[in-house]
Amino acid sequence: MVKLLEMIGLVLVAIMSLGFVGLFESYGIKNGTSELFWGCAGATLLIIIYRKMKRKQEETEE
Repeated sequence: MVKLLEMIGLVLVAIMSLGFVGLFESYGIKNGTSELFWGCAGATLLIIIYRKMKRKQEETEE
């Protein structure tokens, strides 16, 4: 599960970076801080928070 979350996070960061520099302009997505950028940033942040909560939960179980 951890490796899957890491891969999803990496893909989201890559899409966020490509959208920021304007690679997706041909699809109608503006470059810079667009909805795509904030969506990927939010999803990545949720993954980080989820992993931190799980790690803390595992520490309390031991």
